[in-house]
Order: sequence, then structure tokens, then C-alpha cells
Amino acid sequence: QVQLVESGGGLVQAGGSLRLSCAASGRTFNNYAMGWFRQAPGKEREFVATIRWSGGSTRYADSVKGRFTISRDNAKNTVYLQMNSLKPEDTAVYYCAAAYGMGWRMSEYDYWGQGTQVTVSS
Repeated sequence: QVQLVESGGGLVQAGGSLRLSCAASGRTFNNYAMGWFRQAPGKEREFVATIRWSGGSTRYADSVKGRFTISRDNAKNTVYLQMNSLKPEDTAVYYCAAAYGMGWRMSEYDYWGQGTQVTVSS
């Protein structure tokens, strides 16, 4: 049974940093892409970043390029999202997800975590 467990959310002032973690278990993720998504109140869920477990290629939403970094630790089966220079508009529930393949579309993601709240105060 695949499990994705996020942690690391919280309250931070604008300009601050947070690091989210996603611990993955239940299968081998070599051919998977791991993604981070977010959903703000009243808005649709949106793509933030993705990383291929094998090879480590990454993609980012334009809104977070240069501020967020996605990475993975193969030994720990954990994916991270380092978030710097946070803005109030980054406030959302952040979700970790896994997709078999390239993970370029949200519809490819079969497994989702429960989400972790990130709140950025102005």
C-alpha cells in the first residue's frame, strides 16, 4: 500500500523559508515522478514542482521558479520542497503526489498525501 506523508508546514513571515518533506513508502518509485501541488482556499489545486525519482530532472511552476527547490533522498525515500522568499500568495495546503511516468500532468498522479498547511503572513 503506497503511503505519502507530508510534514514541515507551518506559519512563517513573508520573506521567510520552510522545508516540506514527503516520506514515501509501499513500493519502489524508480519509474515515478514525485510532485508537489498546492491548493489555496477557494482556488483549484495547482502544480508547484516535480522531480523524476530516477535521474532527478525537475520542473517548476513559473510562480515559484528561483524561490523553491525540489529534491529527493533516495536512501530515505523522501522528497523535499525547500521554499525560500515566501510570499503571502504562497499560502495553501501543499500536497505530495506520485505519478508513474513523467508527471507532466496532474491527471497522471495516482497517489496523494494528506497535505500540510503553509501560511505566510504579511
